[in-house]
Amino acid sequence: MSKSLRICFPLLMVLLAVPMEVRAADHAVILQYHLFGSGLLPSTSVTVERFKDQLDALEENNASVWPLSEIISYLKQGKSLPDMCVGITIDDAYRSVYEKAYPLLVEYKFPATVFVATEGVDMNLKTYLSWDQMREMREHGITFASHTHSHAYMIRMREGESEAEWESRVKKDIVTSVKRLESELDIHVDFFAYPYGEYNTRLKGIVKELGLVAFGQQSGAIWSGSDFAALPRFPVSGRYSEIKSFKTKIRSLPLPVISEQPESPILSSGNRLPVLRLKLKPGDYIRGSIACYVSGQGKVDIKWISKENNIFEAVAKYPLSKGRSRYNFTAMHKNGGRYYWYSHLWITPTSSF
Repeated sequence: MSKSLRICFPLLMVLLAVPMEVRAADHAVILQYHLFGSGLLPSTSVTVERFKDQLDALEENNASVWPLSEIISYLKQGKSLPDMCVGITIDDAYRSVYEKAYPLLVEYKFPATVFVATEGVDMNLKTYLSWDQMREMREHGITFASHTHSHAYMIRMREGESEAEWESRVKKDIVTSVKRLESELDIHVDFFAYPYGEYNTRLKGIVKELGLVAFGQQSGAIWSGSDFAALPRFPVSGRYSEIKSFKTKIRSLPLPVISEQPESPILSSGNRLPVLRLKLKPGDYIRGSIACYVSGQGKVDIKWISKENNIFEAVAKYPLSKGRSRYNFTAMHKNGGRYYWYSHLWITPTSSF
């Protein structure tokens, strides 16, 4: 039996043997990669051996590896996904994708989406994929989406730049990449990944105006109640590539956050100890197990505002460091063995924001 049948299209007898609550799900896990088998930027690279181990783990754990487009379509339409449904995404479109990851993805018959920073491709830089390589990959289950044209820090304004000028520039950058992809690959681009995972409220608005579903780099599973302008993904490269944690991630569930205050990840001037308030939808998580972990600080206490309404707050112990930080929330499933997960991005302001 082919791997595609076992992974993407389980046999009827297998389905009948699995309880309905396991088969029908309202969530999926999206994995994020960059480089493969490269000494360049080791924090965002995964060895070929470890990548193969991860693909084996997907098979061994009966994960359903689906195209990103189908996962998003099902969630938006409220259609049930298989439990442990996984999407594979790769940022930047480095050449190692073609040389190291692509052959394995074809071997395992796993679909994947590559988010392309098109300027490097147009410049024929040797570290990036070529358009011909992408055309070949497109014929074997690999899809392509926008990662901007320039791969710039999109939320940062240039010196002397007005807000209107900034909006025009970043919108042009995104549209340029979309048009280049559609022209060269004869596709329709529906998805976008924020460079460095950075966004603000207005950039999210621009992405929505362009009709794109967008992905960040904060951790967590996605569900129908997620923000489709900033969907989470699990990084699984560098120090995050270890197989034990990988298996935990592909089994993770979305902590059902229905409101958060503040929504914006941008910290106001002088605020390095932001308070985050979350409200959860009732679910199968153990409320007493909810924990918050702050980047570089470990576990911090949470404060219940209303247990009846599932509202609580968390704040860092110490001022957040410059750049990107996260509040990561986890909770145990009532049956044990699986974790709910939610991550909120914080970005320390600079004069260029």
